[in-house]
Amino acid sequence: MADGYVVRVSGPVVVAEGLEEPKMYDVVKVGELGLVGEIIRIQGSKATVQVYEDTTGVRPGDKVVNTKQALSVELGPGLLSSIYDGVQRPLSVLREESGDFIARGISIAPLDEKKKWEFQAQKKDGEEVVEGEVIGIVQETPLITHRIMVPIGLRGKLKGLRSGEYTIRDPIGSIATPQGEVELFLATKWRVRTPRPILRKLPPDSPLLTGQRVLDTFFPVAKGGTAAIPGPFGSGKTVTQQQLAKWADSNVIVYVGCGERGNEMTEVLATFPELEDPKSKRPLMERTILVANTSNMPVAAREASIYTGITMAEYYRDMGYDVALMADSTSRWAEALREISGRLEEMPGEEGYPAYLGRRLAEFYERAGKVVVVSPDKRVGSVTVVGAVSPPGGDFSEPVSQNTLRVTRVFWALDASLASRRHFPSINWLTSYSLYVDTLSTWYSKNVADEFPALRKEALEVLQKEAELQDIVQLVGYDALPEAEKGLLDLARMIREDYLQQNAFDEVDTYTSIHKQYVMLRTILAFGRRTAEAIRRGAQATQLSSLPVKSKISRLKWTPEAEVDRLVEEIEREMGEQIEGVVREAVAQ
Repeated sequence: MADGYVVRVSGPVVVAEGLEEPKMYDVVKVGELGLVGEIIRIQGSKATVQVYEDTTGVRPGDKVVNTKQALSVELGPGLLSSIYDGVQRPLSVLREESGDFIARGISIAPLDEKKKWEFQAQKKDGEEVVEGEVIGIVQETPLITHRIMVPIGLRGKLKGLRSGEYTIRDPIGSIATPQGEVELFLATKWRVRTPRPILRKLPPDSPLLTGQRVLDTFFPVAKGGTAAIPGPFGSGKTVTQQQLAKWADSNVIVYVGCGERGNEMTEVLATFPELEDPKSKRPLMERTILVANTSNMPVAAREASIYTGITMAEYYRDMGYDVALMADSTSRWAEALREISGRLEEMPGEEGYPAYLGRRLAEFYERAGKVVVVSPDKRVGSVTVVGAVSPPGGDFSEPVSQNTLRVTRVFWALDASLASRRHFPSINWLTSYSLYVDTLSTWYSKNVADEFPALRKEALEVLQKEAELQDIVQLVGYDALPEAEKGLLDLARMIREDYLQQNAFDEVDTYTSIHKQYVMLRTILAFGRRTAEAIRRGAQATQLSSLPVKSKISRLKWTPEAEVDRLVEEIEREMGEQIEGVVREAVAQ
């Protein structure tokens, strides 16, 4: 290791001189405490370093040690159920070492080096293997089998591969390559800024089901897709992302809290370990990795946390799993880029953000996708990226929102006025969109019901017509409207209140299966069609809106999955009887 020295300090940016053969993105240790940093610019003999820890006390003349290694994460058994900071230090171990506040300069192994894992070899000695090939498995958690793969770039004959109990530091065998023998371990390292290679990308053809009705029905995201959730302060971004992390039907969840408030991350860290996976009834943490980088942690580490999260997601994708990554929020990352850029005295772009903001965001979102991974068996895996954006004052025209919308294909627009009316999730159904709808309609027709895409379209048309009628209602009042329009407004209210509104804290309503979503929407729209027909035959909208069956429809969202079909049968029977009764009464008068 070649030592240099500090010549200038500006917050998290340190300029060092005297480093031997510095390269871009080399990791360095700064000062007596050995603060972790990364070289981000080289000018002549000077290297500019962004430090991922607080630089208080660092001064000119302090030593800087170049590790000559790029910022990397360790990938192996033990990642799941872990909670890391931005540079992949386990927070549980950090707390034991330094108490409730993270001491600076602490270096801790990301994975438990003493724990022994039961390794089952899948290949025999002397077999020829290539990069990405699965040579054995470890049961990492009861939910996820960890596949040990030949590291990227290696191929040759296996030697000494044996089943047994190993720590991540014990060699499990070796590969004889033309360049020599290379030992194999349960864990490997990967540079976070380099995307893991793939053979090819596949078109997305199945939705990431989240159990959130407004998302699954109206604005679905495909597995391997990208989505943005922009919204002003207090509109429910974090709760929406936490709902996705809890209920999305991915095999593995990576949740990155990037620059979020400490109390929000505390809630995540406190609630996730107690949650139950809806399918397996096992603890949700057994398939989850959390990366916590709160707003009071060093600003530069926000960038590291984003790359750390996506690299771990790609690793599980390479095993053939569907992975969902929640980044909350990319605006805080962009603010970190702006601060570092300002300290580097770079030419600012729009609103002070660096000129390369759009490229950095695109590079991040482009690492999503449904892909054929590097492997002889052509395994297929996916990474779905959902990024929250926090535009100041809810202004979606600001640079981070606009650059994000350019590269993402789903836009879930959170609306502060809906949130203030206590309508959650406060996703505006008029401004949101999904470019996956046409692609996924085949899946919905085949796996849910033939009529599902048509029901979706019908419901959105009702909501659109309601928005057009609102201006008239404000001018002349509800009572002055024709009966048909009154019926349409009542139906739109049912869609909004009985279908789109969903309580994240209610045991039943927090998650709705796609089958239950279908029968709920079908029932609401059937009621709307029957009432429209009844109005044509002379019934009054006010009489129809006060029918007892309507309150039964509103209770569907709180009905457990097992009882839904029985209740819907009851509703359909009563609906016909009660609406016919109103029509007969109207005709008789």
